[in-house]
Amino acid sequence: MTTEGRGMGQKDTDPVIYLDYNATAPIRPEALAATTAALAAVGNASSVHAAGRDAAYAVDQARERVAALLGCSPSELIFTSGATEANNLAIRSAVAPGRSLVVSAVEHPAVGEAAAAVAESVGGKVYTVGVHRDGTLRVAELEEALATSPALVSVMAANNETGVLADLNLVVRLAHEVGALVHSDASQLVGRLPIDLRELRLDLLSLSGHKFGAPQGVGALFVRRTTVPVIRPLAYGGGHERGRRPGTLNVPGIAGLGAAAQAARRDLGHEAARIKTLRDRFEAEVMTALPGTRRNGHPDQRLPGVTSLTFDGLPADALLAAMPRLAASEGSACSSGALEPSHVLLAMGLSRDEADCTLRFSLGHATTADDIDRAVRCVTDAAHLVRNALHPNTTTTASAHTGGQEGTRRHDA
Repeated sequence: MTTEGRGMGQKDTDPVIYLDYNATAPIRPEALAATTAALAAVGNASSVHAAGRDAAYAVDQARERVAALLGCSPSELIFTSGATEANNLAIRSAVAPGRSLVVSAVEHPAVGEAAAAVAESVGGKVYTVGVHRDGTLRVAELEEALATSPALVSVMAANNETGVLADLNLVVRLAHEVGALVHSDASQLVGRLPIDLRELRLDLLSLSGHKFGAPQGVGALFVRRTTVPVIRPLAYGGGHERGRRPGTLNVPGIAGLGAAAQAARRDLGHEAARIKTLRDRFEAEVMTALPGTRRNGHPDQRLPGVTSLTFDGLPADALLAAMPRLAASEGSACSSGALEPSHVLLAMGLSRDEADCTLRFSLGHATTADDIDRAVRCVTDAAHLVRNALHPNTTTTASAHTGGQEGTRRHDA
């Protein structure tokens, strides 16, 4: 977190207002305790002696806790380094020679780029399904893509930039009708909204623990054992995870993931409503204070803690520079040394200028009402500061932007 320079009314000694949960969430106390305890212990989970058995027990306990959060069998989970690895493992395992793959236009690169690479390797093709201005899937385009008899359809559960939720039940029903497997990158959904894989008949699901309070560097892939017969490992050399993901298990990270899953499951009933109330108040107060600011994405069909705001004529990078004590994300990602507008925002129909003036704010389990009060003041002060700098001969009473989506530098899935 940079503290160089100050926005209006901000001091370097002020606590950071953390509204970037979609990038990574603060580690939960329960996860920190479990990870720390595992780090202090010794033992390889594959060893048969007592220390190894203790490590294996920690892994088994975590597997059960993650399974309880997802509503699946513990045996259907493969621990990974995160959702990026899980996405690649899922896509690699679901392809078939000459068969197409279907993805949405707003997928994380860990899905989009993996699908392109895997399809090329088997002589297949990737069909991309667009989204409406509100970020929801164009179902007619999905049906057209399904007419190609794809091997796999991959649609993210909740968008990392806008929080827009996909109708996964519809996607599953349509895809299964043509014999396609369905994968979802659910890294932004798991731990934030309820999910029950006994009811939602996905074949494959990826998650990343650090999105809901586990340590960074650990995740999982759900594999429905009745529909996905083969997992093709990304590496070779060991029988770990039943031969599907070789390599010594990250016991401290996995223990932390299990603890975070247990805590998230405990809190799901009340946290979503609390966070949504804070998010809605933040949106309303910022949009009132800065007329012309536009919210992006479906107003209701979205995660409770995410808002994507486009500020009229105010570059996102300038806004962030003017509020160094607020952690948020801008709507352009650094790619090959050049700033490019978010592909998600562009897919939703925003202009490059609108995308460049968009910030994402994402709340979570440790966000407080005081954080929101301070964030509103911080954003409105920064907007006036930037507007005065860009247009010194105008007043500072108005505004912000119209259109756009989230602000994220590419998240690590």
